[in-house]
Amino acid sequence: MGDEVKLYGAGGSPFVCRVKFALKMKGIKYENFEEDISNMSADVLKYNPVHKKVPVLLHNGNPIAESLVIVEYIDDVWKEVPILPQDPYERSVARFWAKFIDDKCNPAAFKVFGSNGDEQVIAEACEQLQMLENELKVKGTKFFGGDNINLVDIAADFIAYWLGTIEEVTEITFFTKDKFPKLTEWADEFVNCQVVKEILPPRELLLEFFKKRYGKA
Repeated sequence: MGDEVKLYGAGGSPFVCRVKFALKMKGIKYENFEEDISNMSADVLKYNPVHKKVPVLLHNGNPIAESLVIVEYIDDVWKEVPILPQDPYERSVARFWAKFIDDKCNPAAFKVFGSNGDEQVIAEACEQLQMLENELKVKGTKFFGGDNINLVDIAADFIAYWLGTIEEVTEITFFTKDKFPKLTEWADEFVNCQVVKEILPPRELLLEFFKKRYGKA
């Protein structure tokens, strides 16, 4: 009897897409349950009672919550096509940058759009993104994972795809090629990576969602 894998998620969520990238990379078959993020199902509330949100992965009846935790779990259980580096030090570095993206970069970017493009808030967001720009310059590779995507690339999916969509809707632009040549080049490579392209939600749907969210509809 094979593994039973279920994913509770929402197609437009960058956090859910992180898990889908990992599952796709590993070639894992799973049952997908699409959730209404404004009205979570009883299953999500049962399996993730602490945060009450998606994604939630159910593996042989055992629930795992929080996107990066799930991605690491997937990498631990299914060894083919590693997502984290094998070297312990390199693995810790990848975890550091993934956490930095969630703790610093994504909140700073969201704050820009909530502030109506306040110059100081934009400067703070650019300061965080510059850290990633510098890391790519030092690495000198196509992806944070080298020739192939790894945990850091997956963690940065919001920056690669969702950020530009919100910029288009709000007409507040700060993630530009002039400011971040390496990071924007990385974003292009990432969204055109085959495993990523097959998972990303249609841009039109995201535009529609964010137009409603930011009152631009």
